[in-house]
Amino acid sequence: MTIYVGNLSYSATEEDLRTVFAEYGEVKRVVLPTDRETGRMRGFAFVDMSEDAQEDTAITELDGAEWMGRQLRVNKAKPREDTRPSRGGGYDRRR
Repeated sequence: MTIYVGNLSYSATEEDLRTVFAEYGEVKRVVLPTDRETGRMRGFAFVDMSEDAQEDTAITELDGAEWMGRQLRVNKAKPREDTRPSRGGGYDRRR
């Protein structure tokens, strides 16, 4: 499971997030997406922990908590929907 962390301060770093989530267990991965054009952080992150129980506890404890002057939104990440156009152009080889 991956945790979504929203409404982050733009000054938050990967190390900041590791420190906060380490209080609930082993942090396996932290991803801070950035804007392609500006390189600026987008205000959210994804965190993976080693055990589901640790992730559940972190979500319960941190959702709505104030951190770095912002009220965090923390929940289970939803699977990404593929919004890219399909490749293939509609040609059917079976004909």
